[in-house]
Amino acid sequence: METKWLEDFVSLAETRSFSRSAQLRHVTQPAFSRRIQSLEAWAGTDLVDRSAYPTRLTPAGETLYGQALELLEGLQHTRAMLRSHTAAGEDVIEFAVPHTLAFTFFPAWVSALREKFGPFKSRLIALNVHDAVVRLTEGSCDLLLAYHHAAHPFPLDAERYEMVSLGQESIAPYCRPDAQGQPLFALPGRPDQPLPYLGYAPGAYLGQVVDFMLKQAGTPMHLDRVYETDMAEGLKAMAIEGHGLAFLPHSAVRQELRAGRLVVAAPASLAGLQITMDMRLYRQKPQGRQQPKRTAQALWSFLAGSASG
Repeated sequence: METKWLEDFVSLAETRSFSRSAQLRHVTQPAFSRRIQSLEAWAGTDLVDRSAYPTRLTPAGETLYGQALELLEGLQHTRAMLRSHTAAGEDVIEFAVPHTLAFTFFPAWVSALREKFGPFKSRLIALNVHDAVVRLTEGSCDLLLAYHHAAHPFPLDAERYEMVSLGQESIAPYCRPDAQGQPLFALPGRPDQPLPYLGYAPGAYLGQVVDFMLKQAGTPMHLDRVYETDMAEGLKAMAIEGHGLAFLPHSAVRQELRAGRLVVAAPASLAGLQITMDMRLYRQKPQGRQQPKRTAQALWSFLAGSASG
């Protein structure tokens, strides 16, 4: 029996919906259903009455629900105690951060924050967006730093998680300049001569935002995908070398724009090719014995106060 099966089951008991719980647990609905079935196989009895809508628990499921809550809370409390031993008493704030923000926004943000808030110890866990969100939902980090766009919100339950906005970030197309300082690959391109396009790998969050932007653009873009990766830094390196154009966060290309190594790949007359995202910090709301670290709580209170002010 795996702990995540119990976490899945508790979510299902609370939402009464397989689809909603699958979304909250960041898995597909078929995979979520298989995990519930695995738990039932372990228990040796049906835990969910599938003939009812909305979904409801069987008497055995109600019994397991109460036991699962106690067991999961106890495990979380034990993990917190073990971590305190591992940290040797140090109050280190653990940040789960997607790769792009880890390279671009996070270092400068921490520097500015230390000037205003004061010194603090931190641990950066750089991941893809999906795994970073899972870190937060599993309680394996103190704070999650991530982009947010209304077209692709994170399915985090507002009753369990809270958020502070840290500012905004724009994403736009960039490429290497030619000898005259003009874009080597100027959008929108032509049907008979599509532009080499450096894109995000399937499933990458920024890729979803870019796809949304391209669909909303009033002018068709003629692009030939010649390279892909899930890291903006990888796309930037290829763009600097002249392999194509890439849609990148402004914080990732600020220095390259100043140095003239990259330029905007779309004329000002071409509307709809820049999109603005929020940069947000998330945490699990304190509950029961699961209280945040002292420094993490102090930092959150400082940021929340700054945002409201």
